[in-house]
Amino acid sequence: MTSPALDAALSYHRAWTGKDFETAMTYVADDIVCHAPSGRLDGAEAFRGFMGPFTRILTGSTLLAAFGDETTALLMYDTATLPVASAPGAELVTVREGKIVEMRIVFDRAPFDAAREAAAGS
Repeated sequence: MTSPALDAALSYHRAWTGKDFETAMTYVADDIVCHAPSGRLDGAEAFRGFMGPFTRILTGSTLLAAFGDETTALLMYDTATLPVASAPGAELVTVREGKIVEMRIVFDRAPFDAAREAAAGS
């Protein structure tokens, strides 16, 4: 089952997990508001600064579930990154006119913190 919001969310997700972050950003509104574990990000450039570095350490991704309606979509996935083998996450997005205008990202930061501490102790 597809919907406008789900189509945009999946297109965005396929692009950034496929290492094509510039295409992913075409689905992001200039005035996006992103609620991330590190805090609120306002605007596409702040969002780019948050997501861009993550996409560079990404080594794989598995989509676990995706649901959506006319304006809202929810994706749950598991990512593999250079420092962390399994990093599940979820994104709740609001879409208007094919662009993601709001995103709430949920993921566990603890494995990344542990990886940083282990690397610093080496």
